[in-house]
Amino acid sequence: MLSEMDGVPVVAVLRAPDSSRFVDVAAALVAGGVRAIELTLTTRGAIRALRAVRSALPDDVRVGCGTVRTRQHVDAAIDAGADFLVSQIFNETLVVHAASAGIEYIPGALTPTEIVRAAEYGSPIVKVSPIGPFGGLDYLRELVGPLPDISLFVTGGVKPAEAGSYIRAGAALVGLSGLLLGDALSSHGDLTALIERTRAAIATVPSSINEGVRS
Repeated sequence: MLSEMDGVPVVAVLRAPDSSRFVDVAAALVAGGVRAIELTLTTRGAIRALRAVRSALPDDVRVGCGTVRTRQHVDAAIDAGADFLVSQIFNETLVVHAASAGIEYIPGALTPTEIVRAAEYGSPIVKVSPIGPFGGLDYLRELVGPLPDISLFVTGGVKPAEAGSYIRAGAALVGLSGLLLGDALSSHGDLTALIERTRAAIATVPSSINEGVRS
């Protein structure tokens, strides 16, 4: 489960008009040190790509689906081999359906009220997005203060160079998307540059994860 993931607490989030580059980009991300990858369902062919990415990567790399909004999304992702599911929203029906299917589901929230509601419904970790436009690190610190018992997965506008700062500020997981991927998902995107950016982002994370994650 992502909520119990050892090692690098960074999730790479892939979103594009189509999924033609997902396998190659996922391999580059893993080469750069990422151990969890989220494929968003707004991307054309995402479910097909999930099967291919899951088959191409080592078993210890977690591969999941993002932008999950319906029971049908849950079922399709599970059938394709997803290790976890992520939403931009909190939906009680999806929490129950995913739990009954035995797959980790991370609901989305933004305000303290939404975060607490999701946690009280049994979610072990709650996604906070988009955190970048809503204050970034400062907003995270304001959330962690009154909600120290809730594990937060922050994403949306996070700068790769600040990944470690988010962990030190109290995030359990950090999602990196467009600002990390750059042009990699385009047909002639530079995968070597992506590997370098990924390594640089991972290098910002505390060498001992316990330094940055709340106990």
